[in-house]
Amino acid sequence: MANSLTFDPSSGTPVAINLTINSGADFVNDFTVRTTAGTAFDFSGAGTTWTGSSQMAKSVSIGSSSYAAATFNVGFTSAAGGKFRISLGSTQTRSLSEGRYVYDVLVSSGSTVWTIVDGNIIVKSGVSSAP
Repeated sequence: MANSLTFDPSSGTPVAINLTINSGADFVNDFTVRTTAGTAFDFSGAGTTWTGSSQMAKSVSIGSSSYAAATFNVGFTSAAGGKFRISLGSTQTRSLSEGRYVYDVLVSSGSTVWTIVDGNIIVKSGVSSAP
């Protein structure tokens, strides 16, 4: 799946995007980031090295504790074009229990860290299984 988002670093607010994972299947989601002017957000400008990180945790009630249920692989598929991907393999998704989770994606360069996107993830387990 692919999602486009407009990110304004000065706002300090991530863009909310909800996702769905099918348990036992590979999960891949591509993001295209644009500036408020509508151009590609350049993650490669001025010799800057950007990295990304992302985790998901079971959604819990206020006052409860939670832990990272999965850590996504994050990679820039076109840093100059503002494109990155988060993914989990089928082995990782198979270990997730059905339900509602929350996630976020952080991008960083040096001491600059932005939570660029966050939201809910619904994990669905399959009704049928392969023979």
